[in-house]
Amino acid sequence: MSDLSWVPRSCTLPTEGQPLRVAEWDALFAERLASSARPEPLRLRLGLVGGPDVERRVRDLVAREAACCSFFAFTVTPGDDLTFLDVVVDPAHETVLDALSSRNAARGAR
Repeated sequence: MSDLSWVPRSCTLPTEGQPLRVAEWDALFAERLASSARPEPLRLRLGLVGGPDVERRVRDLVAREAACCSFFAFTVTPGDDLTFLDVVVDPAHETVLDALSSRNAARGAR
């Protein structure tokens, strides 16, 4: 899954930075992903294990991602045991959400 052809041209992160950002997301999900659901075609809901440190990590990553990929809308909701991350895209970027969802499915939730 190292092919980044799914990264849309509208992403303003320099090409050389894209693999590093994808690796950050992959590491977060590999370490913390507890659940993944697709309640709507344009929305992905992820549950991440951990407390305030995980929430801070998610918020930092989300802020940097939103700065280069304005088509994403992120909502971070802290909970007692899980931090939920909702990722929403517009219809033109559904394939990006598909790729993100597939990357998570390949890892499997805890």
